[in-house]
Amino acid sequence: MKHIAILGSTGSIGKNALSVVETHADEFKVVGLAANRDVDTLEQQIRRYRPAVVAVNEPTAAGILRARIRDINGTQVLAGTQGLQAVATMPQAAQVLDGMGGSAGLLPTLAAINAGKDIAFVNKEVMVMAGPLVNAAVKANGVNLIPIDGEMSAIFQCLEGTRDPQADIHRLLITASGGPFREIPKAELYSVTPEQALQHPNWKMGQKITIDSATMMNKGLEVIEAKWLFNIELSKINIVVHPESIVHSMVEWADGSTLAQLGPTDMRIMIQYALTYPRRLSAPVPRLDLQAARTLHFEPVDFEKFPCLSLAYTAADVGGTLPVVLSSADEVVVEAFLNADIGFMDIPAILGHVMDKHTVVTEPTLTDILEADRWAKLTARSLIKNYTKMAFSSRLSAVSKKGVL
Repeated sequence: MKHIAILGSTGSIGKNALSVVETHADEFKVVGLAANRDVDTLEQQIRRYRPAVVAVNEPTAAGILRARIRDINGTQVLAGTQGLQAVATMPQAAQVLDGMGGSAGLLPTLAAINAGKDIAFVNKEVMVMAGPLVNAAVKANGVNLIPIDGEMSAIFQCLEGTRDPQADIHRLLITASGGPFREIPKAELYSVTPEQALQHPNWKMGQKITIDSATMMNKGLEVIEAKWLFNIELSKINIVVHPESIVHSMVEWADGSTLAQLGPTDMRIMIQYALTYPRRLSAPVPRLDLQAARTLHFEPVDFEKFPCLSLAYTAADVGGTLPVVLSSADEVVVEAFLNADIGFMDIPAILGHVMDKHTVVTEPTLTDILEADRWAKLTARSLIKNYTKMAFSSRLSAVSKKGVL
């Protein structure tokens, strides 16, 4: 039986992971859980799985949780970043599933790797912010780093058994649904609401990643992630719009053949594979019915309509701390959009401004990365507080003309 710890257990990925555990109760035991502040859900999970250690990122919420579970013996409640890292490094866990979104997952993930834990992760921001550091730690500690995110998992599966990816791969094809605004004219995007942006046509996800899918920033971050995760040149990473979300991504080889991974839009498949790798077990999900699907469509991506993609390619090309700044500032601007403090098309405009203001550190240390994260969030908040729509509309026009590198 494999003992696992789950970071972000109260989010959509964490809940799906626990569903996989339920299905294969003879395969897995949950020994650690961590969340940000959702005490209600975490209490229910503690009572069901009885983990040895839990952590709550928000100290006040951790205090509330301790009071609620006084009747439970054997579960320790920790708080803050140190608590998250304690769950990530607990001796009982053979594998850590990182379902936390954003920069909050960086330090716990690095701590888990350095503690010799295999990692199943959905947090693309970890690779975006610190890909070289993560890769070095993985190599030094001899652990497995297995992606859960649908597109990265698909590529990971297609690459299994490849001897020399750099020589054999012609390009990676990362598929994108196109989000809720694929068929909406660009001019109408200036007036869309958070409620509209949260209506993803295919996937049920958390709010942050759903908004990133609507702006297509999610695909841009995946481009940066793929560069480091698969050690592939940026010029070999492409995005293709695939509205049905049946083909999760593809690898085109030097000889002209293409491998694709297909499946239903259910994250439990990717989560389970990351936990059972390299084995495959039955999964409690509907089977893919290609006769019912009948047709699959593929379209080019519109970089002018979705300028976040150009920003991401620029960050990937420049490297250093610029991807950190893009990813961290995006956390702030998405939250501002969800709170109706800015408009939908202000998101790429503000991100472009933050990137322009940043002085890039070309070979960053972990300290440099954490400082870039802090600076980007502070700068984004300042711009949001003082912004004028006229100024950002002008900046957006310049961003949209950059195109893809």
